[in-house]
Amino acid sequence: METIAYPGSVTLLALLLYLLTMMNVGRNRGKHGIEAPATTGNIDFECAYRTQMNTLEHMFFFLPSMWLFAYTVSAEWACWLGLIWVAGRTQYAISYITEPKKRAPGLIIAMITQVTLFVGAAIGVGKLFLS
Repeated sequence: METIAYPGSVTLLALLLYLLTMMNVGRNRGKHGIEAPATTGNIDFECAYRTQMNTLEHMFFFLPSMWLFAYTVSAEWACWLGLIWVAGRTQYAISYITEPKKRAPGLIIAMITQVTLFVGAAIGVGKLFLS
């Protein structure tokens, strides 16, 4: 198997998670009569919207870190860490939508993995300069 398949598969899972959060926002927008461009008006809609936007904000940091880690350190380890990130973000999304005050564990799991990927990628890129 090509090593690109490892981070590639995690990228697809992360994008699927984002797609599902997007669809949930649309569903809640219709269910609660929140017309675009409004982003407030019902707590369920607001939780769905913040889940989507927070996921997008974190993906911007996660995806480049994971790909750089895969290229400079290990594609397999990038995959495993990426899967943990997706699991953490999924837990975060479900918690934020069902009980917002209980979203922290998923956020912490995802933050630890994305920082690990970033630090590893920074070290890996640094080593490229030294070789």
